[in-house]
Amino acid sequence: MIYHAKQGQVNYGYTIGILMLDTNVPRILGDVGNAASYSYPIIYRTLEKVTAQKITNKDEMVLPEIINRGKELIQNGAKAITADCGFLLCYQNEIRQALKVPVFLSSLLQLPFLLHMLNETEKVGIITADSTSLNKNLLSEIKIYDTQRLHIKGLQNMPFFYDACINESGLLNDEGIKQEVISLATKMVHDDPQIKTILLECSFLPPYTNAVKDAVQLPVFDYKTMIDYVYHSFQGPF
Repeated sequence: MIYHAKQGQVNYGYTIGILMLDTNVPRILGDVGNAASYSYPIIYRTLEKVTAQKITNKDEMVLPEIINRGKELIQNGAKAITADCGFLLCYQNEIRQALKVPVFLSSLLQLPFLLHMLNETEKVGIITADSTSLNKNLLSEIKIYDTQRLHIKGLQNMPFFYDACINESGLLNDEGIKQEVISLATKMVHDDPQIKTILLECSFLPPYTNAVKDAVQLPVFDYKTMIDYVYHSFQGPF
């Protein structure tokens, strides 16, 4: 077999490229930002000076930075581009058009699938980093206008999560956050028995997916389920 080099490419073997916010948060095993969370190689780029606050405020510097770093990932072999913040959904259409490869920036892209998976009286419970930012304007980006079948709860008032993931203290209490997520999920399902599946929106939350499954005995989706799904569409599971 004859192999041809791609001009300007020095790294090979990647399928998924991940754009990371410029944060000061420890990325533990299971987190989107920890390369050991995957059974396949991942290539990363940091979105310099891009924060969650700048995304929700639609700062003018965010879009060109995403496009430039996305192009770097593609140049180095990435075949599909994701990111580590569900609120980047508001840039999904612009980035997809600019990069010319499959783009799936937000874990929320799984929502239409989950809603169609359930019957019309059943709901999806969403645990998000900040419920004040997960609003109807954001959901309209994926053509979800009726939110009656969504039960949304945020972690912004949970002290361990807030300190590590919003305040970015540089310290992360793994057990503390796990108990906060379990408590929120358990209460959500208890208060609303029509919830039949849960989506963990935030990229910090996949380390706690199995604990939530055990606690509520429901299927749980997260950023990692989405990334694995796309990866296997390119490479196959075997």
